[in-house]
Amino acid sequence: MNEELNYAEMLEIPVETVTVKRKEKRRRKDRGDETNDLTDQLVEQVNSRMEEDDPAYAESTPIERTAPEKKKRPRLLRALLWGEFAAVCALCAVIFLTNIFMTDSAINTFVRGLFHGTAQAADTRVYSDFKLSPIVNAYDDVEVAVSDTGVLSFQSKCSVYSPCEGKISAVHGSDAEGYSIEIKHSDTFSTIMSGLDSVYAAEGESVFANLPVAYSKGEKTVRVMFYSGDKLLSCVSYGDNGLSWS
Repeated sequence: MNEELNYAEMLEIPVETVTVKRKEKRRRKDRGDETNDLTDQLVEQVNSRMEEDDPAYAESTPIERTAPEKKKRPRLLRALLWGEFAAVCALCAVIFLTNIFMTDSAINTFVRGLFHGTAQAADTRVYSDFKLSPIVNAYDDVEVAVSDTGVLSFQSKCSVYSPCEGKISAVHGSDAEGYSIEIKHSDTFSTIMSGLDSVYAAEGESVFANLPVAYSKGEKTVRVMFYSGDKLLSCVSYGDNGLSWS
């Protein structure tokens, strides 16, 4: 205030006529309020210019999280499963009953075959089920004799054939004494040949009627015998048509 009076005296202005007005300073708080007002106005103006469907101002919606629905098993599948279960139960019941009352039925034979693994089926053929073939080649001049007991014998240099298909079950002898072989045709029918100088098949190998199974030099008597189990068969004949059952 003293500064204003001094300034008036310098200008030669009467001090009584000078009115001093003090300008009040705005508080910082007021300025802060003005700044806030301007900020709010600016925000309102910007928001008013934005479109309501602007994705930046879209209202967020909370995402509802629900547990995934369990897929229901179709009724048809359940029906098929129950049907298969019933069929298995029925099959087990049939096998059980037939095993008790029908031991020789086809289903029991099949089941026994499964439990016995790869075992070969029984060969129940008898000797009369086989058709005999010549034991020597028809082009060889060989005289074959048949005894009353059914033993065939000859002595000639020739190849020897199996009377029918089968498998070598045993080979005995040596080059000096000669060889004897047993051919098994079925579980009950077999052939034994002795007096052979050479054998072309080993034990366990299959033989056939059209292939030679042994050889004779003609120095020893070759004998051929047919067996049904342990019984020597005498119901065999040898003629122009070869071997046959009599």
